[in-house]
Amino acid sequence: MIRRRWRALQAAGVMGINRRNADYIMPLNPRRNFPIVDNKLLTKERAILHGVPVPELYGQLSTPHEIRDLAGMIAGKPGFVVKPAHGSQGDGILVIMEQRKGRYRTAGGRLLDEADMEHHITNALSGQFSLGGLPDQVMVEYRVRFDPVFDEVSFQGVPDLRIIVYRGFPIMSMVRLPTRQSDGKANLHQGAMGAGIDIATGLTLPAVAPGNIVLDEHPDTGARISGRTIPHWKEALHMAARCYELAGLGYLGVDIVLDAERGPLLLELNARPGLNVQIANGDGLRRRTEAFDPLGERAHTPLERVALARDMARRGFRADHAA
Repeated sequence: MIRRRWRALQAAGVMGINRRNADYIMPLNPRRNFPIVDNKLLTKERAILHGVPVPELYGQLSTPHEIRDLAGMIAGKPGFVVKPAHGSQGDGILVIMEQRKGRYRTAGGRLLDEADMEHHITNALSGQFSLGGLPDQVMVEYRVRFDPVFDEVSFQGVPDLRIIVYRGFPIMSMVRLPTRQSDGKANLHQGAMGAGIDIATGLTLPAVAPGNIVLDEHPDTGARISGRTIPHWKEALHMAARCYELAGLGYLGVDIVLDAERGPLLLELNARPGLNVQIANGDGLRRRTEAFDPLGERAHTPLERVALARDMARRGFRADHAA
């Protein structure tokens, strides 16, 4: 079944990792701009500069000596997130749902004490979770209260949206749903699920699970995944399109979380986004990028690019409809 589906994706213009690197990342993503996406502190600074909403930063830690400042950063906060500035694929992220008298409950239900927290942050500062294993900084930021539309299709944690942006056009997307296996995190390689999203309507499709298995039922809640309307969909697409100018990258993944009170917030950017989004959508990225090529580069505002992308989606991403 998986082999048949893969053959169908190839016929639909599926993009492999070698083509992604050679034809998209190398020519469209200038190396000098990679720090903007690889350093989450820098991403947040740039987003604020461009007026893109982000989770509030409570503070940052650069040395083990500064861990004593953590208590002041999180005082009065019901929950918070600890995140390595140069981490990848969700490694090293701690989502704390609540804290009380020096004890912390994670999104996965584990209880940590102050020694556990200090040990984790020390490891993050030493580079255990960073790209290349280099010494890192640790961010302490607002914990998102995710929109209740995801209650039935998420096991704790925070679902997020991954939108692929090509030359400023949002061309493919999925919502990543935490599971018990992923310990409440939204990263596919840690066991989360990814459900495709119709660019035109914001309606969810069935999801891809670990092992590239396509399911339409959440493994922990049993709830149906497809047919759910993503709130603030047009606003999320607009935010993703604006990240083209923010990062200066022609091919990137934009991760957005939907907060119940604050709406869409930019979590992070990825200069080398994964390819499972194609399986989640049952369509190939190459076919969609080729459909947008006739529209040119930097010729439209972000709002215009979103409108063109939704119109293209309604027409089935056919290149002969580009204008």
